[in-house]
Amino acid sequence: MSGVAQARRAAGIGLAMLLAALLLLLSPVAARAADAPLKRIVMLDFELIDPTLDRASDEAQRERLKKISSLLRQQFIDKGFYQVLDTDPQQAMVDDLKSRFKLYDCNGCEIDIGRALGADRVMTAWVQKVSNLILNINIQINDVASGAPVLNKSVDIRGNTDLSWERGIRYMVRSMEEKGQGNR
Repeated sequence: MSGVAQARRAAGIGLAMLLAALLLLLSPVAARAADAPLKRIVMLDFELIDPTLDRASDEAQRERLKKISSLLRQQFIDKGFYQVLDTDPQQAMVDDLKSRFKLYDCNGCEIDIGRALGADRVMTAWVQKVSNLILNINIQINDVASGAPVLNKSVDIRGNTDLSWERGIRYMVRSMEEKGQGNR
């Protein structure tokens, strides 16, 4: 073997050893990140933006909002995205603010709810109805300390049915899981 070939071989072996050493060093860092304590989140219920004036489906839509709020909470718990906090200790505050504002657009009142409950994060959520065929499901998760958004997710759905709303939530959660967007 020529001197150049031996040098290349030695360099290749050295590089492989360096990469192996880096992997060994980084694996505890990755393990610690995976074991990071779950951040505490307040998940506010979904609200509806409906400029269609279709009052015939109001009750069905109110029920769907409750269902997808519960489904998303349970999915966050099941997937280990966050430690989901109960709003009951501050429900009077939540109800008062909801009577005056849409919580997804209340100029920071959702942060006050998060602080009152000792949360790290607060999530607002809304469904925007364009028509009975086109709807959009949205969530925004904000850092309670800074008020800054840490995640925005949106899913377009077709059809104003229980099944389409549920599929939208499941798709959103699957996307979050695939992209590692829990516990931000």
